[in-house]
Amino acid sequence: MSLAIALLTVSDTRTLADDPSGDALQGRLEAAGHHLAERALVPDNRYRIRAELSRWIADPAVQVVISSGGTGLTGRDGTPEAVAPLLDKTIDGFGELFRVLSFETIGTSSLQSRCLAGVANGTVIFVLPGSLDAVQTAWDRLIHAQLDAATRPCNLVQLLPRLTEPAA
Repeated sequence: MSLAIALLTVSDTRTLADDPSGDALQGRLEAAGHHLAERALVPDNRYRIRAELSRWIADPAVQVVISSGGTGLTGRDGTPEAVAPLLDKTIDGFGELFRVLSFETIGTSSLQSRCLAGVANGTVIFVLPGSLDAVQTAWDRLIHAQLDAATRPCNLVQLLPRLTEPAA
């Protein structure tokens, strides 16, 4: 099943012409048979991040959003704080598994990762660190399988139609 995926790069130093992590994500999602709904770059500013994400969350044509960058600990890193208030539900296992996988390559530095995932208005959102290694690890070892309807015993694709159903 082909999904519409929007990519957001959060950076004060990159441009869309110089965004290896965004390029890697775009190449991988297209190779997996998904299509790029839109791609944007915003500075490390929580309100600009929220504005872009909110637009995609409100668009029923966008099923998945993946952001990269702004997840560190410095004063300018605010992507998790920008995204968290927008989420209806969090997918805690994503961050937990990502840090376990990252530990294999970067050791204890993985504890600095503030990546997260969740659902907002039926849109699945992944918030990744900005490094090329991080986005490759996240896509190759977690996201790709969960956006594949053939993954068993369960995957996020099979849940998409039910993400906006009313609470019981």
